[in-house]
Amino acid sequence: MPLNTVSDKAEKPTQPPKDAPQEDVRRTPIPERPNEAAPNGRPKIYLRHWMQIVLFAITVAVGVQFALFVHQVENVRQVTIQRPPGVEGFLPIGALMGWKLFLSTGIWDPIHPAAMVILGFAALICLAFRKSFCSWICPVGTLSEWLWRMGRRTVGRNFQLPKWGDLLLRTAKYTLLGFFVWVIFKMDARGIFGFLQSPYYKMSDVKMLHFFTRMSLLTGGVLVFLTIGSIFIRNFWCRYLCPYGALMGLFAMASPTRIRRNAETCIDCGRCTRDCPYHLPVEKKSSIHSPECSGCLDCIQACPVKGTLTMETAGLRKHGWTAAGLTIAIALTFTASVYTARITGHWQSRISVMEFRYHLKRIDSPQMTHPSVSGKRSAPAQRMPGMGSHPPMRSASKGMAKP
Repeated sequence: MPLNTVSDKAEKPTQPPKDAPQEDVRRTPIPERPNEAAPNGRPKIYLRHWMQIVLFAITVAVGVQFALFVHQVENVRQVTIQRPPGVEGFLPIGALMGWKLFLSTGIWDPIHPAAMVILGFAALICLAFRKSFCSWICPVGTLSEWLWRMGRRTVGRNFQLPKWGDLLLRTAKYTLLGFFVWVIFKMDARGIFGFLQSPYYKMSDVKMLHFFTRMSLLTGGVLVFLTIGSIFIRNFWCRYLCPYGALMGLFAMASPTRIRRNAETCIDCGRCTRDCPYHLPVEKKSSIHSPECSGCLDCIQACPVKGTLTMETAGLRKHGWTAAGLTIAIALTFTASVYTARITGHWQSRISVMEFRYHLKRIDSPQMTHPSVSGKRSAPAQRMPGMGSHPPMRSASKGMAKP
């Protein structure tokens, strides 16, 4: 079955007769997209796009700083570059383990604590503002969006899979998420603590760096495939394969915030549906409940009738969220999360440079293979704080007990 196409070109206008009834005129498609380009002819960059650019640049800077830190630890006697905690945002599985350990024992992961902070922040804003982490914050989501927009400008359109194919592929990310949750769920607190203390997990951020700096032919081929898929299909990775996005979608389903449509002022032009990155039928719904809705506001920007589409939170004033308001809310939440974590000692890793250097020299040894996750064989020499003669530890800020 051939792929459907999503064209970037607007429909040709239809001219209604002068004596046409008011409702016919109201439902006449309008050919021009509002706010599509600035007066100089260049595409407008909305606040969300600016936020994406800034955070993507910060992510790149964090990656470069981490690479330089690893290089110094490996080759230089005196380390002058600090390890950036933000790199732990790419360790979501460890963060999930950390959150289970914290909720069951009160112990905050001292190895990669920022991973828990970033995952917690992502869940919080998705619970508040739909799956907004994916469309406003996530650098992978930003790169994916840039690719499909580039494809639409170059080819003139994006492709859309048939409904059966789209539904089948979308189950992949939930299957991956289910697998990770199942593995973590069956681990007890002692097993999780042992994994988090293992040499493998202590060097998991370096392992992630080597994924790109020591790229295999297979890895390169997969990345090329994902890049090509993202050029022709909107948000290919995010829509079909990202378990992180699947988890954020589950939080978004519980969100009190919705895209709402006023059927009385809607002219049925269909632009909201055409501009939705996830092909949601906005023009047919009174409100959007789908876990795929990322709160990007693209449908609202595309609507030619002001006030027809709004993003509203139950219990708050009716006029809805603007791009400026959402930008401020997300930025303040992120700043408050990081600042609170820093002053309470839940942001910086407790791994010293000396220990980091020790493990880095053995990064390719069998000791650095993935440990068992059964909960029985993970780091058997480790003892959880609060067990035996050791005093209980409730957070990383109170230090780690020695085994």
